[in-house]
Amino acid sequence: MSDAARPPRHVLILGGTTEARRLAATLAAEPELRVTSSLAGRVAAPRLPAGEVRIGGFGGPDGLARWLREHAVDALIDATHPFAGTISFHAARAAATAHVPLLALRRPGWVPGPGDTWHQVTSLDEAAAALPALGSRVFLTTGRMGLAHFAHLTDLWFLVRSVDAPEPPHPPRMEVLLDRGPFTPDGERALLATHRIDVLVTKDSGAAATAPKLAAAREAGIPVVVVRRPPTPEGIPEAADPAEAAEWLRHLFRFSGADSH
Repeated sequence: MSDAARPPRHVLILGGTTEARRLAATLAAEPELRVTSSLAGRVAAPRLPAGEVRIGGFGGPDGLARWLREHAVDALIDATHPFAGTISFHAARAAATAHVPLLALRRPGWVPGPGDTWHQVTSLDEAAAALPALGSRVFLTTGRMGLAHFAHLTDLWFLVRSVDAPEPPHPPRMEVLLDRGPFTPDGERALLATHRIDVLVTKDSGAAATAPKLAAAREAGIPVVVVRRPPTPEGIPEAADPAEAAEWLRHLFRFSGADSH
């Protein structure tokens, strides 16, 4: 089949991250490609990416493999959040089952610098256990889904920032700030000062949009409890940013790309 007669290659992107949206925008401009983004549906009003969009789960790795075959997917890109660990393993199994090339788009993690006081832990339970010795007014930025891990800390006060309102169980002494990034250094400094925050809890998401809180904590001398990322499947090629992911696809499908025409 000639290139002119060949139907567009179908790329499925998993995830509603900033990197996933940027990649979808880049690929949607390529006439050689058909792009579908799959969102988990955990956010009430997600930012929709360019191209086709589906929302909801697949029913495990077998369901994802079936979807890949039924929709003639030529390449799968796992651009999910670094802490959405289960779907990454499902993607690896599904891609192997359906014989579809898989790339993981994983943003680099944060690295402590001079002046940082980080306490790195492996889970939200470990983060909760560390808090009483570090402070009494907590800025909790780990998302609304894990608040139950902190619900027993009745002596601490929490400022919880999330995109959507959390549901119980959660800490009894809590104020909720509904907001989403990107956040500014000045805004984060003001937030820490206004609420008299003396300890920050965050996941190592690695996103530049949410990194200013770390700089603000460093400047204020506030300790930071950092939850490390969960393990990811081994042997999967990785890209650090959308441009690198797009280049992987160009090499895979052997086309030049709109930006090089």
